[in-house]
Amino acid sequence: MADIVKQIIARPIQLADQIIKETEFACVYKQDCADIKTKTEKLGGLLRQAARASYDLYERPTRRIIDDTEQVLDKTLQLVIKCRNNGIRRIFTFIPKGAVKKGSSLIENSIGDVSWLLRVSTPTNERDDEYVGLPPIAANEPILCLVWEQIAILCCGTLEDRAEAAASLVSLARDNERYRRLIIEEGGVPPLLKLAKEGKMEGQESAVRAMGLLGQDKESVEQIVNAGVCSVFSKILKEGHMKVQIPAAWAVSEFAANYPECKDHFLQNNMIRLLVSHLSYETIEEHSKYTIVYEKRMASIVDMANSDNDAKIGQHKDDRHHVSRPGGFDSGDSHNAVTMKPPSQPQQRREKSKRRVALSGASIKGREFEDPATKTEMKAMAARALWHLCANHFAICKTITESRALLCFTVLLEKGEEEVKYNSAMALMEITAVAESHAELRRSAFKPTSPTARVVVDKLLKIVNKGESDLLIQSIQSIGNLARTFRATETRIIPSMVRLLDDREHEVSAQAAIALIKFACTDNYLHVTHCKAILEADAPKHLIQLTYFGELVAQVPGLILLCYIALHVPDSETLAQEDVHIVLQWALKQGHLMQDSQLETLVLEAKQRLEIYQSRA
Repeated sequence: MADIVKQIIARPIQLADQIIKETEFACVYKQDCADIKTKTEKLGGLLRQAARASYDLYERPTRRIIDDTEQVLDKTLQLVIKCRNNGIRRIFTFIPKGAVKKGSSLIENSIGDVSWLLRVSTPTNERDDEYVGLPPIAANEPILCLVWEQIAILCCGTLEDRAEAAASLVSLARDNERYRRLIIEEGGVPPLLKLAKEGKMEGQESAVRAMGLLGQDKESVEQIVNAGVCSVFSKILKEGHMKVQIPAAWAVSEFAANYPECKDHFLQNNMIRLLVSHLSYETIEEHSKYTIVYEKRMASIVDMANSDNDAKIGQHKDDRHHVSRPGGFDSGDSHNAVTMKPPSQPQQRREKSKRRVALSGASIKGREFEDPATKTEMKAMAARALWHLCANHFAICKTITESRALLCFTVLLEKGEEEVKYNSAMALMEITAVAESHAELRRSAFKPTSPTARVVVDKLLKIVNKGESDLLIQSIQSIGNLARTFRATETRIIPSMVRLLDDREHEVSAQAAIALIKFACTDNYLHVTHCKAILEADAPKHLIQLTYFGELVAQVPGLILLCYIALHVPDSETLAQEDVHIVLQWALKQGHLMQDSQLETLVLEAKQRLEIYQSRA
């Protein structure tokens, strides 16, 4: 920065020297020119002081102030040259007295600007207690000056002063979007990151919170991520104080929500494992028993493979009709299990060590001394960060499901505080939504034989059966997302969901219908079985009520579900008794329902299918 300052200050110094020389030969307005000379000498001295400064000047105001000063000196020089003209040339040169007065005033403003720049850039331990005040350049924009001042303190202040400056920026960033953009544009992110790395706890907390508040739009988050926030936050979540880790986790959730493209950066910096470690601390038992189960399972597979090399254990496995495999291998993995050899002892030790490292996550030193409220807030923010990180991101969801996070979310749904419960439910909903569109994740994390998957489903079903929880909507959606993973023998889900079709809240009825559609739609391999189960649970009467009298939010999914049942079980006596074909005929005449051509086609097909089996005179 020092070399840059010397380069940009060189020309203003030269202009100041030229003005001083020219004022000595002034023929008109001699007194005003003498005043300009005096002020220019003072300004030149300040500029030379800035060029010789042993400390770095804050770049953003430096460039702006020096640019403005250069323009002022350039105009003043032209004015002084005109005052030097004599004889015949002076006759044709008109110099308003007000212009000379204005030039002198502008020089004085530049003196104030450069003086402010030197004071604000001086390290706080070398600065006197004099109030810095506002520079003339910021008279019409005082907030800009305040931002400059706080960032300058962040750059050159003591740790205590920098902590106070970061807290001031937090207050400004909370106010409105314009202030947040100013802080970023004026170079506030790098010194905030530096304070987050090397400051004391209060300063780190304010710096991290400020960055979280700054990252409220895509462009801002992109700049913050490019400045290196991922590695800084990763270190904080691993080694920092919990009161700093809380805003760090919150900031990660804000970045992920406002700029999804940054998720890969957090994944690469091991952020997922660190957040899971915070989530699992004092939530479930240590990882040792899970490691033992994993080793026993692997040993069982190896023994089976060695004892029966010629056995054919691979069968076709359609993810829509899931069939369990010993040890959780897919059909493609079964062939590998037959031919694989037991690993050597050193290799086993290395793999065991790797598993422990992957599961253990961050250091937990000192956490036991934190108060319960702080631990609870940490869990809430860790769950919130994982919720936003895993949304629409397969790799992160896979990493989460390979850790202990699913088990943690399930435990926290029951034992956590309200915010922890809500964030955990949202995280499960996002993970299952990704699993719905990725067969690999369904097979690896939510296969019916998985103990963890069973625990998750049991807890979600418990919430659904209770029917009064604030987590009901998220639980319904999660179960619907897992519709393809349930076997035909799973008979608990559909009756519970059908009961919600008659809920007095239209949103609940709508979500229950949408979830049941995922069981009954043609894409689900067991759609006929599920449709029969829906009929047995007495769903048609609820769906007819929704179609006739429900609000639009529930009316459309209720009609769609009724159509799928009619398509797949058209010979049902229940449908005949309920006169479902009349309901579909009525729906075709409703313009607000038939605006979607796909829905109209579905209703027509269902009506035609019913008429084949249930024709009436």
